[in-house]
Amino acid sequence: MSACILVVEDDPNILLSVEFLLQNAGHTVNTASDGARAWTALQHHRADLVVLDVMLPVLDGFELCRRIRASDALKATKVLMLSARGGESDFEKSLQLGADAHMRKPFGTREFLDTVSRLLSA
Repeated sequence: MSACILVVEDDPNILLSVEFLLQNAGHTVNTASDGARAWTALQHHRADLVVLDVMLPVLDGFELCRRIRASDALKATKVLMLSARGGESDFEKSLQLGADAHMRKPFGTREFLDTVSRLLSA
């Protein structure tokens, strides 16, 4: 199943890797390097899934997730949060804000693609 996915990540290496994985899986991928650009992109282009880093410049991932969930137009958009920090607090906060899943970086390719597939088929 091909989907439109927005990847929001400020680390260029991770952004390129995730974009490559998703494109190879047959998805259409748009990218943003900060939360404010991502929010603007979501106002103009529908996304089935947002892959969202927690720690972003300008507007962090938690705030962007909160805005997505508060928007009637975006409520159906799935959100996968990514965090390099290992604490449970990021995981719990992501889910409290309405994220559909949370993964810690670094993550395995298979685990990432399986999670994306699961979210898109839900």
